[in-house]
Amino acid sequence: MKHLDLFELDKKIEIMDVGAAAINEAPIYSNLIDNKIGNLNAFEGDERQIEKLKLKYKDNIKLFTEFLFDGSDQDLHLAAPESGMTSLFKPNEKVLNFFNSFSHFGKISETKKIKTSKLNDIEKLPLIDFAKLDIQGSELTVLKNGNFKLAKCLAIQVEVSYVCLYENQPTFGEIDLWMRESGYIPHRFTDIKRWSITPTIFNNNPRVPGNQLLESDIIYIKDPFKAELLQDEQLKKLILLSHYCFKSYDLSVFFILELEKRKILEKDIFKNYIANIKKFP
Repeated sequence: MKHLDLFELDKKIEIMDVGAAAINEAPIYSNLIDNKIGNLNAFEGDERQIEKLKLKYKDNIKLFTEFLFDGSDQDLHLAAPESGMTSLFKPNEKVLNFFNSFSHFGKISETKKIKTSKLNDIEKLPLIDFAKLDIQGSELTVLKNGNFKLAKCLAIQVEVSYVCLYENQPTFGEIDLWMRESGYIPHRFTDIKRWSITPTIFNNNPRVPGNQLLESDIIYIKDPFKAELLQDEQLKKLILLSHYCFKSYDLSVFFILELEKRKILEKDIFKNYIANIKKFP
């Protein structure tokens, strides 16, 4: 497989999306799937979302229906499928009432007991190169129980909360500490969600935000200051992730230069990349 007119990639990038329901925007890995650079391993335990995923990705998906957590029995709190607020954590009514509309979004229609699985125990799942987790509070537990499957993971996109909508939900600070201890550094936010505080509504629209931070998706990357510990193939995958997913062309150049230093790429090939960035798909 030839990519960016720079190098050959031996194997496709293994992508994992936990909480893969297609509710809002297209995922940042879409270009990898469209360009046949990546394999999508998607987890979605909510059966109401399964057909939408199959319709969207057709044969370009390996779908897992396990609820990932720590392998224990848990209560699943079912909210309306379009709300995206179904969770293993119970909504915190006091916090929901603080924000406009969230008492509606977080309304639970049913609670049922389910068996969860550890990420490490999913035998048919390959080692992951890029992971995305958006599972309403369960992200940190899944990460902690997935160290083997994520042993080679190069970047992780995770939803973090500044004000927790669920009881006992880990905060941004807790997730950030774990990510740093696991060898990652923050790279970029894909979005920062703010929301208005009840009862104030701007422009007669409760979705027009005030200044209160709510949550974000943040991308962590393997520590670039230890790039010498990464294999050549891992650096190639990081170049493609940086280019196609993060739109971080300067980060791509950083890893291209590391491959030049190893004589895997010809000297000054990074100049060709910079000159042709807009021409690459």
